[in-house]
Amino acid sequence: MREKWTSRSAFILAAIGSAVGLGNAWRFPGLAAKYGGGAFLFVYLIAMLVIGIPLLMMEISVARYTRQGAPGSMRAINKKTEGIGWLAVSNGIGISIYYAAVFAWVILMFVMSYKFMGMSGNTEAASGLWAATIKTTGTTTGFNIVSWPVVGCLIAAWALCYLCIRNGTTTVGKVVKYTVSLPVICLLIMAVRGIVMPGAMSGLLKLFIPDWKALADSNLWVDAIGQVFYSLSTSMAIMFAYGSFLDKDSNIVVDTIIISFSDMFISILAGVVMFTTMAGVGMLDNMSASGIATAFIIYPQAIVQISGSPVFNMIFAFIFYFCLITLAIDSLFSIIEGISTAVSDKFKLSKKNTTLIICLVEGVISLIYVTGAGLAVLDIVDYFINSYTLIITGILEMIAAGWFFKTTKILDELNRNTNGFKMPKWWFIPSIKVVSPVVLIGLFIWNLVNLFKGGGIYGAADGYALWANILFGWGVVVLILCSGLIVKIIVKIKSASGYEEDSRTWDELGEG
Repeated sequence: MREKWTSRSAFILAAIGSAVGLGNAWRFPGLAAKYGGGAFLFVYLIAMLVIGIPLLMMEISVARYTRQGAPGSMRAINKKTEGIGWLAVSNGIGISIYYAAVFAWVILMFVMSYKFMGMSGNTEAASGLWAATIKTTGTTTGFNIVSWPVVGCLIAAWALCYLCIRNGTTTVGKVVKYTVSLPVICLLIMAVRGIVMPGAMSGLLKLFIPDWKALADSNLWVDAIGQVFYSLSTSMAIMFAYGSFLDKDSNIVVDTIIISFSDMFISILAGVVMFTTMAGVGMLDNMSASGIATAFIIYPQAIVQISGSPVFNMIFAFIFYFCLITLAIDSLFSIIEGISTAVSDKFKLSKKNTTLIICLVEGVISLIYVTGAGLAVLDIVDYFINSYTLIITGILEMIAAGWFFKTTKILDELNRNTNGFKMPKWWFIPSIKVVSPVVLIGLFIWNLVNLFKGGGIYGAADGYALWANILFGWGVVVLILCSGLIVKIIVKIKSASGYEEDSRTWDELGEG
């Protein structure tokens, strides 16, 4: 019997926890700073309404009906589109492996926060703390483990991930009660501190007062759309898995609206924290759209200048990095849940054992990110997955749902239990069939143009070797795009020993 969420709130909190991650805490404020504050928020809201919410609703509603993870849900739409689901799963695999390393760095900074007590006013020491501890070369050289404390934090990250999802929805439902509320409390504490700092008002004005001239910058639109697309955890198998655990009487329309706007609210709250704090210490112009730079280099500089009290600065550092820990853990275990659900559904395996094996295998692979070259490899892999395979998956999902299936069936499933507000046909169907695919295709083309404008291979301007871009960039892209074929080969091998594949489609699944 398929596992189910213990309550409606458990699902909503788990979905919010998945959607709200480190990108909300650092990438969102960085992009807002880069593109005129309120102007970026304006475009972000439009993208949320036009693309984010319809795509999120589609994934959850299809999965609720089929009671399957991403591959099974896409197969139910059309037998030929199961491979799209495996693209989503493979995106999750690639992302979770490097996300665990970032999580490990956050744990490391939390543990080392006591050092900020001895760095009051010393911005140079604070900015170099992280890099000195992980001992990165900053290049694609040095594939040996150089910092055993980081390895310990990586093991802790994977252990925490497994403990949170070892019993599926049962443990996830218990964990998210705390891991979703705690970062909000932490952010509120830090926001209050930031607002009372001298000069904080200039930060708020920069965040919320639009610079409408910025709308003429095409990069603003690309980054705002990308932020929505990545932030809601679509196209990486998570929401298919979470949707498949829903009761048939759940109200997806209302729940999705709650999830989406909670994600946006926490992003804005993180923006308030960043903008007021940076303004208060005179570093408002130092904010970076790079999350890693903001969290591990720039923000430590701000922490040691927040007050004249070394103890207060240390406490603030502990709160900040604890907040990031609670944001990171939800995102990591939700990705693993999406992968585990897909694999255990397909091959009829024990969910708990599958989850353990995935954590162990990915844990070993993730060791590459704690070597001297780890930061550079992460930069390359992150770029290629986010710029290409995630977008390709989103485009194919919507083409499959919009053009190879009766989209009205998905809309009917979506609105099944909505007594009040229903998802309008004029909003949902044009978005899935036309607007979202066209916009994402445009985003994909824009990324390719930037790639070739930058010298034909990403990273050349940053000094990354050509072989590293091919191996860790295009190599990862090829593996993800071939994932469906790889699964077919595995199925063919297993079929020789009596394995029978579930090939039911939408109508055959019915209400089962």
